[in-house]
Amino acid sequence: MKRILCLVSILILLTQFSNCQSPAADIQNNDPVIDNGILTLKVDLTRGGAISYLSLSGSERSVVNIADEGRYIQQSYYAGKSIDRKADGQSPSWSPWSWNPIQVGDAFRNRAQILDFKKTKNELYVKCIPMQWDMNNQPAEAEMEQWTTLEGSVLKVRNRLTCHRTDQIYGDSILNDQELPAVYPISALKNLYTYTDKTPFTNAPLNNPVVVYLSSGFWGIYPNVTEHWMAFVDENLWGMGIYNPKCDKFLAGMAGSPGKEAADGSTSYIAPVKKEILYKNCVYEYEYYVIIGSLQEIRSKVYQLQSATN
Repeated sequence: MKRILCLVSILILLTQFSNCQSPAADIQNNDPVIDNGILTLKVDLTRGGAISYLSLSGSERSVVNIADEGRYIQQSYYAGKSIDRKADGQSPSWSPWSWNPIQVGDAFRNRAQILDFKKTKNELYVKCIPMQWDMNNQPAEAEMEQWTTLEGSVLKVRNRLTCHRTDQIYGDSILNDQELPAVYPISALKNLYTYTDKTPFTNAPLNNPVVVYLSSGFWGIYPNVTEHWMAFVDENLWGMGIYNPKCDKFLAGMAGSPGKEAADGSTSYIAPVKKEILYKNCVYEYEYYVIIGSLQEIRSKVYQLQSATN
């Protein structure tokens, strides 16, 4: 949890085809797009294929904040113990630090290397070599893969991390909090909703917690999100929900001020969180869902997804 606090706190201060196409041809388009008539999605191939844009079809208003390298919707993991590597070029702002592969790039703004990319009608696939966040231009001994699929008003994402570490410095078999994933909605979506009571999936009244601002010291911590989702919505109760069936603990909050858009410094934040051990040689995979719509539609979609997996 301490590492997540340091990461998000400092990053907030930063400023900012078709099926027959070959992967090489697709990669030349740095912002590939898919549109299913309901939603428009883009990933950024200059930033490890992180999700950079999500809007209603026909709209130019994205609900994903991309004001700096720490925003977007991207993979980030923690493994091993925190160590001081300043003698090896570790950023003093990120020392001591654990093994921390990042999809977009590192604290020195070196970017992940794209290994593969494919586009089909409703899905974007990307594979990259992530960067170790605290180190200057040091690729992680790992690959990240991401399958991003539009299904109506739902963005389904499957993430996979393949580790093949040879280091002897971080240790192994250490339990760490993982953001699965970190999501940055625009701060115009300023009202937080979820369900934290004892009768989940019964349409019981929702909880509307007071939004915690990062300036208070940390995001809000919600240990009993029993329906496994949270949403930020606007005054009309329309916005973005995040559902991860593996997680009943979430972080959420706001940095800056409400009412801002994709390129502004202010942002909302949601992250499903789960403690996991990422071994030196392992494959870790999970799925999550981003749902766009009214609060009622978001919850209804969560219920449909939950029912389909039970």
